Amino acid sequence: MKNIGIILAGGSGSRMGGAVPKQYMEISGHPLIWYALNAFEASNIIEGIVLVAGAQDVERVRREIVEAHSFKKVCGIACGGSERYFSVANALHYIEDEGLIEGDGYIFVQDGARPFVDEEMLERLYNDVRECGACVAAVPSKDTVKIADEEGFVKETPDRSRVWNIQTPQVFEYKLIRDAYFKFEDEADKLISEGINITDDASLCELYTDKKVKLTLGSYENIKITTPEDVGIAQRIIEKRI
Repeated sequence: MKNIGIILAGGSGSRMGGAVPKQYMEISGHPLIWYALNAFEASNIIEGIVLVAGAQDVERVRREIVEAHSFKKVCGIACGGSERYFSVANALHYIEDEGLIEGDGYIFVQDGARPFVDEEMLERLYNDVRECGACVAAVPSKDTVKIADEEGFVKETPDRSRVWNIQTPQVFEYKLIRDAYFKFEDEADKLISEGINITDDASLCELYTDKKVKLTLGSYENIKITTPEDVGIAQRIIEKRI
């Protein structure tokens, strides 16, 4: 394979406040995780999918999501880690151990709680990663952003025209992101103790490589479902698309 998607569905979804983890809650007739999986399954770009689930949910996901909805591209389910970055690392180990990519290839990392990735976005990302080696879906910020000091006062106001909100998918040359994550695993305790904040895959690319990360246009509808208010927004987007 050349293009493999990693879809993350291992979080607890504590901010959602329900008894069911948010990735399995039903939105407009399907579990939330179904939407990202379906987009990757239908894509002409994505050849295989490694789904990441909590260790306690692996068999449930295999039975109730992958098999029940006949997702043929899912070639494995990896166990999630204690943090997002460890979950991605586990998926990369699975890809490495199973030999799913031989030689060059690309990894598309997608949050399972972002249901509105589509083929046009994947095409834009694929074009950019082949040219640049690393890219992330993003949209220009609509809001003025303030940088705070340690006491909660405004320290500076960056030029809004240069501020982007980062989304997923985040896409990288396989060997580039694999090596960055494996280096991070060796140094994770040290970095965490030093307060270095790893919030997304691009952060590791920036930390461990000299590769510039391209900002590829995503979509303002490409929201992440985090709170109950987001569910209503997602339902309206789905209704508009039907």
